[in-house]
Amino acid sequence: MRWKTLDDMELKDRTVLVRVDINVPVEAGHVTDATRIEKIVPTISDILKAGGRPVLLAHFGRPKGEVVPEMSLRITLPALERALGRKVIFAEDCIGAPAKKAVAEMQPGDVVLLENTRFHKGEEKNDPVLAASMAALGQVYVNDAFSAAHRAHASTEGIAKLMPSCAGRLMEAELRALNAALGDPARPVAAVVGGAKVSTKLDLLGNLVAKVDHLIIGGGMANTFLVAQGIAVGKSLAEHEMAETARAILARASEAGCSLHLPTDVVVARDFAAGAAHEVVAADACPADAMILDAGPQTVAAIGTVFEACRTLIWNGPLGAFEIAPFDAATNAAARKAAELTKAGRLVSVAGGGDTVAALNKAGAAADFTYISTAGGAFLEWMEGKDLPGVAVLMQ
Repeated sequence: MRWKTLDDMELKDRTVLVRVDINVPVEAGHVTDATRIEKIVPTISDILKAGGRPVLLAHFGRPKGEVVPEMSLRITLPALERALGRKVIFAEDCIGAPAKKAVAEMQPGDVVLLENTRFHKGEEKNDPVLAASMAALGQVYVNDAFSAAHRAHASTEGIAKLMPSCAGRLMEAELRALNAALGDPARPVAAVVGGAKVSTKLDLLGNLVAKVDHLIIGGGMANTFLVAQGIAVGKSLAEHEMAETARAILARASEAGCSLHLPTDVVVARDFAAGAAHEVVAADACPADAMILDAGPQTVAAIGTVFEACRTLIWNGPLGAFEIAPFDAATNAAARKAAELTKAGRLVSVAGGGDTVAALNKAGAAADFTYISTAGGAFLEWMEGKDLPGVAVLMQ
């Protein structure tokens, strides 16, 4: 896997169009979590150090091609200026006169933020005219928005075909981590896949059984696999109609030489509530009036043994109902074991997608993982083995 980075580009005295993801949560007119903004700082700082003039392209919300005032990127300016430690110039459009004027008036050290690319219908249609209008504003294109790389939009894919392009620091780190996890990993490789439904992760499971040595399934989807084996799961969340599909995945894993791990013991309760009365039973002994809400300690110990035998770990989704104690125990324990092995240099651990980041943060394990992606959909599509247009175009 080869792509250009900032180190491969001539940036001095050039206007550098940087696609970033600053689609951050906002309440009462203020950014409530600036994590995504903080993550783009290294790219912008390096462009400035190299003598380039960074012009930021980004989307915000889903205005569907209309100008929606409450979805203006202007709302991110205070948080962006705090993160960068400098004033940021705002242009009222991402093309046309406002954008051209802002770019033309840039001085060394200036940063420009262009208005929401999705205010134009052509953005999500990957309209070549819109892409050309954006490309005309600069001499170099940098994509630092891996989280938007699974979309073939004008600002993520179309523009990259029209000018010298490379990955920003955040995109570069993401691609290196993903390549280390599935592209050319140290073996054996284990994958943890949790979550509620098998039906939402069919492509993911189908791709992983052919690429990893151990596949650990948790959460509600593990119940569906138990059902597929003829095991009663009481009132547990399970997709009974997906039993045949689950059996097919089990067969494919066996054919591929992938060891598929399901819970051998489970935590059950009659109520899904914090502190609810609960007990540990064998996976095939769930009472008819109870729900499986977490993996049991025997299962957690077995997962730890798998981790110890592996060199690479990919993690997507919790092992149980991690939002509520005591049903977070399996996720917390397994996450901490992975973090411990990673910190000791024995494991490369890459995680992302859905509730994964929240679960690992809650477990206090996130900081010691090798890499945690906040990309969501793009991370999942990569795990599914799909080409990401915003990445593929950087390799041409």
